[in-house]
Amino acid sequence: MTTATRAPILPVYRAGLIAWALLVVLQLVWHAWLVPPQHMPMPLLLAITVVPLLLPLFALRDVRRALLWVGILSLFYFCHGVAEAWSSAGERWLAITEVVLTVLLIAALGAGVKRKPRGGDAA
Repeated sequence: MTTATRAPILPVYRAGLIAWALLVVLQLVWHAWLVPPQHMPMPLLLAITVVPLLLPLFALRDVRRALLWVGILSLFYFCHGVAEAWSSAGERWLAITEVVLTVLLIAALGAGVKRKPRGGDAA
């Protein structure tokens, strides 16, 4: 019986995973507890805000791929956070938290990219 060896998760990817988890928790706390919806059923709102963040769990075997998908999805949450911070004073701190988490997530993706060394080009 052999066991597959896994490469350790880089610290920068751990920061991305933590930002991803906190973004999910923020959506749940924000929309289900602190500011419940008034004109929309809560299950529908949670389906719109939380379920997309859970879809990359299917790719979690490859942490980089899962974080890539979450990074792509987080652009929507970044736009949502900016719009809410601009328009809703009561929810501004939640929106700024959302923006900070999405920026941290995207920064973790950028910091984890392996760059190819330049060839013999010394221009």
